[in-house]
Amino acid sequence: MKQSVLVTGGAGYVGSVLVPKLLMAGYHVKVLDAYIYGDHTLLSVRNHPNLEEIKGDLRDQALLKSSIHKCHSIIHLACISNDPSFELNPDLGRSINYEAFTPLVKISIDSGVKRFIFASSSSVYGIKDEENVTENLLLEPLTDYSKYKAMCEDILISNQTPEFTTVIVRPATVCGYSPRLRLDLTVNILTNHAVNRGEITVFGGEQKRPNIHVEDITNLYVDLLSRSNQEIASKIWNVGFENHKVSEIAKIVKNVVGKEDVKILKTPTDDLRSYHISSKKIREDLNFIPMHTIENAVQDLVNAFRTGKITNPLENENYYNVSKMKGIKMV
Repeated sequence: MKQSVLVTGGAGYVGSVLVPKLLMAGYHVKVLDAYIYGDHTLLSVRNHPNLEEIKGDLRDQALLKSSIHKCHSIIHLACISNDPSFELNPDLGRSINYEAFTPLVKISIDSGVKRFIFASSSSVYGIKDEENVTENLLLEPLTDYSKYKAMCEDILISNQTPEFTTVIVRPATVCGYSPRLRLDLTVNILTNHAVNRGEITVFGGEQKRPNIHVEDITNLYVDLLSRSNQEIASKIWNVGFENHKVSEIAKIVKNVVGKEDVKILKTPTDDLRSYHISSKKIREDLNFIPMHTIENAVQDLVNAFRTGKITNPLENENYYNVSKMKGIKMV
């Protein structure tokens, strides 16, 4: 039998796609999640003999110790997961995204964990003028969310040893369908509005947004578990696929949705975040080549909308992190 893996945030947008793949690959999987978006996201694998679901708070150190017990690897996804959600309650964001991180790492080491994969963010670079934003550029995070991601990277790097292999992944904005769907991410927002409103509002439009399909980023996490320590120890990788302006993404969405009458409306914005990351390093190091395009993500979402898999997509707060956090008073 393969090793045990703990996935923090395993019932979330990325986690709910990742966990079934890990089970399929033969791992024993523990999921630690607060399940604030409901317990339905892992329904397809709930009765799997190699799945253990643990409902709880990442900041509960006693729970962490029991959850991590006998785990070989950790994939750390759990966090307050974007700038608007973070800004609702900065103290909560700091406590989950940053203050809980050092105890998680220390407990992992003390428990004999051999491999720790951290989902950071490509937003740690801030705004760059370079044509290709590579991993060796200075980090200049613009927001608390990004700043704490960068600070956690430093903590993890400082704990790398031959016995504790650390890997940092800086994903682009994730897109595509997931059982714990988010409709507050660029590609997903635009697709939702095109299908269900018949119009797309583009705020600004000149900002570049690198994207990665949820199927590709989860395939990478599975792959990282099987790699040798020599291949991945202390490595930091950007993981994106296509860098497009938001206005270009809107046109892709309109074309895939196939509605000639879909309107694209532009409005000014003070959101200056613009990222254009290079993923050349991970391609050269691991031969990691994403297989799913933005068009694929849009088509997957369109199919889900049209077959009724996504209920009440414009109003259901479960698809919108900020609305959900307000609804359950996490602010």
